[in-house]
This record gives sequence, structure tokens and C-alpha cells, in this order.
Amino acid sequence: MKNSELNTLSVEELNQRLLSEKEILQKQKFAHAISPIENPMKIKETRRTIARILTLLNTKETVDNK
Repeated sequence: MKNSELNTLSVEELNQRLLSEKEILQKQKFAHAISPIENPMKIKETRRTIARILTLLNTKETVDNK
């Protein structure tokens, strides 16, 4: 997911997206542990998406607190 798409989401939508991405990451790691998945770079992409979402949540909270 691109940053421009994430910027348009509200805090509630970001929290929902964060939960779903964490669930996807957990499933990908489990599948990769059992048998190597076809594209292991998907795990890296999912981790980066989670980091982007967390960063946006932190910046939105910081802006709201000021």
C-alpha cells in the first residue's frame, strides 16, 4: 500500500488496517516456517507496511496533542 493511500485514511481505519496487516504477517510467517512460500519478499513488504502505518499513527497522535 502506498503512502498516499495511507495518508487519506482516518485513525480508526489505520488501526483496522494495522490489525489486518499484523494478521497477514503472522499467517505468512507460519506458512513460510512450514514450507517455503513462493515469494518470501511478501513478508518484507508486509513488515514495511506495518511500519508505515505505525509511523502515520504516531505522527497523527503527535499533531493532535499539540
